[in-house]
Amino acid sequence: MDRMNPLDAAFLQAEDEEPHVSLAIASIAVFEGPAPTAEEFRATLAGRIPLIPRYRQKAREVPFDLGPPVWVDDPHFDLDDHLRSTALPAPGGDRELAVLMGRVMSARLDRDRPLWEYWLVEGLAEDRWALISKVHHCMVDGISGTDLFRIALDETPEPRAPAADDWQPSAEPSDLRLVTAAALDAARLPLTSARALARAVRSPAVLARRTRDTVGGLGALVTALVPATRSSLSGAPSPERRFAFARTSVADISRVRRTLGGTFNDVALAAVTAGLRRLLLERGEVPTAHAVRTLIPVSVRAPGTESVRDNQVSLLLAELPVHLADPGERLAAVRQQVATVKAEHEAEAGAAVVELARYGPFAAVAATVRLAAHLPQRSVVTVTTNVPGPRTPLYALGRRLVEMVPYVPIASRLRLGVAIFSYCGQVTVGITGDHDGAADVWSLARGVEEGMAELLAAADGPASPAHGP
Repeated sequence: MDRMNPLDAAFLQAEDEEPHVSLAIASIAVFEGPAPTAEEFRATLAGRIPLIPRYRQKAREVPFDLGPPVWVDDPHFDLDDHLRSTALPAPGGDRELAVLMGRVMSARLDRDRPLWEYWLVEGLAEDRWALISKVHHCMVDGISGTDLFRIALDETPEPRAPAADDWQPSAEPSDLRLVTAAALDAARLPLTSARALARAVRSPAVLARRTRDTVGGLGALVTALVPATRSSLSGAPSPERRFAFARTSVADISRVRRTLGGTFNDVALAAVTAGLRRLLLERGEVPTAHAVRTLIPVSVRAPGTESVRDNQVSLLLAELPVHLADPGERLAAVRQQVATVKAEHEAEAGAAVVELARYGPFAAVAATVRLAAHLPQRSVVTVTTNVPGPRTPLYALGRRLVEMVPYVPIASRLRLGVAIFSYCGQVTVGITGDHDGAADVWSLARGVEEGMAELLAAADGPASPAHGP
């Protein structure tokens, strides 16, 4: 019986408070054909499931919020409950695949079972097939979710041997046992907190620096939470989702970086900014300096913890300069904005808040999450996440993985979400849209590609000094 950390629990509880929202993350893995049979697909996954214990556990909430939700073995686990097969209609292109993804991600995962699904998709153009992996966000973040692919897939065309499996589910705990365990944990909280404080004060200089950074970061986050300029980009989401995606390459992003400066993420954000600017203009709206504040997840994982199935992320809140028409100026403004919020230690403050939540009564933490879910937030307009993927090819049943497309969920008045993923030199940008409020997601996708083309043109133009800090 494993307890969720506060951030894992928050994703589960936030979904409870928004009945039309699914907080699962996902990806589309596209392989060279021919597609395996459903039986081959099942047999391969059956040989990998022992390596992912969480896939045979379900989430149980503790009565009265006396403690965080826990992971318990599912005594009725059946692999077939989590495997789906379907085929795309002709011609089996990007649009058809995106429509399927929107439909798959509109449905919530069954809370009475382990919170994941795999979809085998046939009928892709060019003799290809796809695997949609859908996992609840309370189970993994982007980094640990990517690590799941390294387990489910192979690093060579030769498949690995199936893992030994002698799994027998532990008895599912009763509500009384959950309450009793939570009460014991609560009784130990003062001692646990005292030990944590004792460890902290052993290094006064480190404690002082962390306190300073946390206080400064919290101040920056509070300042950033002023309402964004009203636009059609935000509003109450409907139950269904749309999906689209754009493509670029690591080589193109590197070309822009070498000439115009900035990080990989800066350049990608500048291209996304161009797409959002185009979207607003096509909707007949004026892009203003404060129209798009985006939440940028930041990994706080220690090296070597990718296989830990939980969430270890913090956040930055950045204004995307959609008001700027010049691509070079947009990139410079993105660089400046990201550098500023990093210097203000927003990520450190967010991580500290999550860490402190471990040492407080969970009922208070849960009540705060539920209250926040009902507040009419108008500060964050979209989420933009960037996850680095494998740099070397992966395979499934000897078929090479040729492309991976990421999906990020949306909630809390967000009508658009953007996920950026790199794999083997390719970069895909997955765009999640609300079905009713973002019917033009493909316009945003094309805008991202055009924004990247503008950056490349600026980089290939007359030599000029790099913009920004």
